[in-house]
Amino acid sequence: MTSTVPALGTRTAEGSALQAVLLDMDGTLVDTEGFWWDVEVEVFASLGHTLDDTWRHVVVGGPMTRSAGFLIEATGADITLAELSVLLNEGFEDRIGRSLPLMPGAARLLAELYEYEIPTALVSASHRRIIDRVLTVLGPHHFALSIAGDEVSRTKPFPDPYLLAAAGLGADPARCAVVEDTATGVAAAEAAGCRVVAVPSVASIGPAAGRTVVSSLEQVDLAFLRDMMTQLR
Repeated sequence: MTSTVPALGTRTAEGSALQAVLLDMDGTLVDTEGFWWDVEVEVFASLGHTLDDTWRHVVVGGPMTRSAGFLIEATGADITLAELSVLLNEGFEDRIGRSLPLMPGAARLLAELYEYEIPTALVSASHRRIIDRVLTVLGPHHFALSIAGDEVSRTKPFPDPYLLAAAGLGADPARCAVVEDTATGVAAAEAAGCRVVAVPSVASIGPAAGRTVVSSLEQVDLAFLRDMMTQLR
């Protein structure tokens, strides 16, 4: 699947305040946030550096340029950002090639959105090479389009990926429900004007106006999303 954006005016969920659903990937649909940290620890160990576990909350949920750049600066490792990005992507691909567990409730939610023809997009800060690997497990037919972090000039926490996804689905961002697991992703979705369901993975996320916080994706279904949008109108 590519991130090619279809023309505006594609189908929307007519008769509902909900026009589209935009889903994060790592930590939201697939249980991989821990994978990224494990790979970062392994790569830096090979470079002779030990990562402080408290840094995990700094690097979670953001673009690779930010997390990798932070770790290079924090450790003083003798490696370029481009070189480190290659090592991290390769290590992550190896991990998901061995195991790629879905988050509880993810398969059911995707199947329901597909059954009821709700326009759905995958919006991730991960690179295209990673997204395409994960899509083979999630099922590319579940998504009308996908947005990768290395295909936008500004990725999360900027609103650009979510604005692009909403436009690609012909939806008003204010009528899009976003499901995210990190503060970085939530910030991006809210900056785009979307309504957010936060399902915290690594770090806690507090409630706020226009935001609903749940403990598991198992609590989220189409009726839940539609009710949330109606209540927020």
